[in-house]
Amino acid sequence: MKDRILTIRILTPEGTLFEGTARAVFLPGAVSPFEVLPDHAPIISTLSEGDIRVVAEEERRFTVHSGVVRVLNNEITVCAETV
Repeated sequence: MKDRILTIRILTPEGTLFEGTARAVFLPGAVSPFEVLPDHAPIISTLSEGDIRVVAEEERRFTVHSGVVRVLNNEITVCAETV
């Protein structure tokens, strides 16, 4: 069985902060933090200040001040202001 992966792109006013793949992504949702795994239901959410954690072979963290995220068909697009 083929492993499912996520594609994530983090965009800021300055340009693309990160673009790659992940097994899981943790986001600082405005109401509460949440995790996105492969085949997650479609969602659009606002983000509050905190870390976006991208888990692949290694874990990477990106601190954001605020933003919006869209999850659709295993693709995550984040538009955010960085701290």
